[in-house]
Amino acid sequence: MKKNSLLIATAIYMSIAFSLISNPITAQSMDKKQIPLEDFFKNPEKTSYQISPDGNFFSYRAPFENRMNVFVQKRGEEKATRLTSETDRDIAGYFWPNNEQILYLKDDGGNENFKLYGVNIDGSNVKCFTDFENVRTDIIEDLPEVPDEVIIGMNKRNPQVFDPYRLNLKTGDMEMIAENPGNIQGWIFDHEGKLRAATAIDGTNTSILYRETEKDEWKTVLTTDFRESLSPSFFTFDNKNVYAISNLGRDKAAVVEFDIVNGKEIKTLYENKENDVDGVFYSKKRKVLTAASYTSYKRQRHFFDKETEKMFRKLEKHLGDYEIGISGSNKDEDVFIIRTYSDRSLGAYYIYDLKNDKIEKIAEVSPWIDEVKMGTVTPIEYTSRDGLKIHGYLTLPNGLTMKTAKNLPVVVNPHGGPWARDGWGFNPEVQFLVNRGYAVLQMNFRGSTGYGRKFLESSFKEWGRTMQDDITDGTNWLVEQGIADPGKIAIYGGSYGGYATLMGLVKEPKLYAAGVDYVGVSNLFTFMSTIPPYWKPYLDMMYEMVGDPKADSLMMRAVSPVFHVDKIEAPLFIAQGANDPRVNKDESDQMVEAMKEKGVEVEYMVKDNEGHGFHNEENRFDFYRAMEAFLSKYLK
Repeated sequence: MKKNSLLIATAIYMSIAFSLISNPITAQSMDKKQIPLEDFFKNPEKTSYQISPDGNFFSYRAPFENRMNVFVQKRGEEKATRLTSETDRDIAGYFWPNNEQILYLKDDGGNENFKLYGVNIDGSNVKCFTDFENVRTDIIEDLPEVPDEVIIGMNKRNPQVFDPYRLNLKTGDMEMIAENPGNIQGWIFDHEGKLRAATAIDGTNTSILYRETEKDEWKTVLTTDFRESLSPSFFTFDNKNVYAISNLGRDKAAVVEFDIVNGKEIKTLYENKENDVDGVFYSKKRKVLTAASYTSYKRQRHFFDKETEKMFRKLEKHLGDYEIGISGSNKDEDVFIIRTYSDRSLGAYYIYDLKNDKIEKIAEVSPWIDEVKMGTVTPIEYTSRDGLKIHGYLTLPNGLTMKTAKNLPVVVNPHGGPWARDGWGFNPEVQFLVNRGYAVLQMNFRGSTGYGRKFLESSFKEWGRTMQDDITDGTNWLVEQGIADPGKIAIYGGSYGGYATLMGLVKEPKLYAAGVDYVGVSNLFTFMSTIPPYWKPYLDMMYEMVGDPKADSLMMRAVSPVFHVDKIEAPLFIAQGANDPRVNKDESDQMVEAMKEKGVEVEYMVKDNEGHGFHNEENRFDFYRAMEAFLSKYLK
């Protein structure tokens, strides 16, 4: 945005903000300022930028016939080359294995059985390396020092487990480099590309396996109950020990150095008193640790390396108050792809020349989004009925504050997972809803990640119970603040959030005026029996965390919404992908059937070419258009 237009927009924003003190926005007045729905949910103009190892080219994903495809552009030139021409499904992800080639992943209709493809950067020689039916391909290791090889994982031999294969990108030859005995869930390579460590799951125990060379037998060096974990991130630069993220003997996960030969932590490198460390990073060129990351209300960094910290301080001077992320660099680590974002903007991509301290904007992600018109995401906290502190976010219609917002219609939006979390940043769903006049409340209920082991374990076998109470308590807190109109509150979520929507309508039939369930679980018994085959090794853990269908059958029935539709009074809208491998379509089918049998109003949308969530642009438009009409009918 140019400086003059920014000043004008700021002046308009301030005039609106001051008028709100005496004239709070209502849903009706917001209708006059509606932004087209498509602006929130259409594909980005350009995104997912990366840079070639030699730094001469950059790549990105952009729409081609409404699907996200991969493009490559030489630095300093205006013309880009489209490398892929997919029209049925977006490219799910891609990367540069070398200077001449791009590798990318794509599934079929949302089934998550990704196949690996390769294409030269001039668009020639497109080939599928893993063209196998009902097989999922994952990238294990990109082997940056071996440009013509990558390590992939496939469940080709056994649908329940992934074996590692060394793939030659020139010949297409694949060699299985270890046979998964059935319990290994992660493989760790040293800096020379040798397979030296693995993580294995046996029931509810997690083990770390190690071998000195690829010719040696595996030996178990550490076994812990799954409630504790030490997750190797990468080997130390002498390939002797590993850097890991560990919560062994502590509540909050920390960065440690681990003596993998003897199975012992030898040094704590960084820990945070309030939050789990969730990432640790290093310089491949200089062979030093650079930073650790953790998330409070927004992402934070602890720097190990002065050069990296100095670079971030320079970037902050260039880019102002936006959040900054590094999405790629060349092999020499002197040219970087930088991404900015905020709670009100999807941000932009830049190329940063470290040697000359020069930064060049290469693209706005969604230039049609005017951040001045977006709502501000405010961190909040409240106390649950049993005394637990719950953190979350409140987003209000543009210009309103917690002091000036009164009696608004509200959408309560619990996140999926459930062992995940909401964070601070631009959320198109949230901004769409606040533009339509709704306040949106998101909460990191117990079990949300990043708050330590005790907080996580407090959610075990609490689906529909204290986890649901945390959501209810947040809703009531918003009513007590005077922000929510108690007669105009809806609950909406996807996946576990969809389950929480259904349970919210069951447990609190008078609290919510409507509910929207997006690919949510309705029956814990059928959910457990229809999980993807490669989730089977985690099943014992799921029994501990969610419930055992035999030992906990009474509890699981009590918290399965499909058995309690007679308690639901509010109208319900359900959306489902027909090919969903995680939450089977039957979860939604049986809920709709039960609702109709009880005479409770329900709307149902199924998309035949989608899986766990709607990725195709036209399907997103249909879903949010239907949701907008549904919420407007029952909340305004």
